[in-house]
Amino acid sequence: MKRTIIKINENLCTGCGACVKGCHAGVLQIVNGKAQVTNAMNCDGLGVCIGECPVGAITLEEREIEPLKEQPCCKTFTPMRKFPIQLRLLNPDAPFLQNTDLVLAADCTAFVCSDFHHRFMNDNSLVIACPKLDNAKELYVAKLTAMIEYSTINSLTVIMMEVPCCGGLWHIAELAQEKAKRKVPVKKVIVGIDGEMLDFK
Repeated sequence: MKRTIIKINENLCTGCGACVKGCHAGVLQIVNGKAQVTNAMNCDGLGVCIGECPVGAITLEEREIEPLKEQPCCKTFTPMRKFPIQLRLLNPDAPFLQNTDLVLAADCTAFVCSDFHHRFMNDNSLVIACPKLDNAKELYVAKLTAMIEYSTINSLTVIMMEVPCCGGLWHIAELAQEKAKRKVPVKKVIVGIDGEMLDFK
């Protein structure tokens, strides 16, 4: 199938990521410091990203594109290691929590951040919660404390939105860390309402 899609000159590309933000089809990613078309079949060929590139590294070209083979949708994501993932429903003694790196994410983050699985999952275990709507602060602190102390998780990464109500998720993680006798590294990731990473520490 012949299609008009974008072409990236890797010699000119600086890896600034401006084109990734401007790609509404979501086919661009920064790989090894350079922009790459990760799914040519989904490139709309409109070239909106061309205007975003400050060094003129993007052009349009017509070439043969091999259609993607149909696969179950989940194959494009990191396989989940467990279910359920909602913190209210999760047993803190579950075997898959033993010696794992735990990601505690606000419910909205995976929907706003288009590369959530690629960026955060890998071999990590995921738990989701909403500090505003769940109304289960004490329960969540107790469960996280048990995961830190008895399930011997290796680390805890808290991913939350920039909106004020999401701050409660970080507070829950802090309280659990204080209550647990065993300590683990705790990281905070803040996602903007446009899906961009605003803070990582």
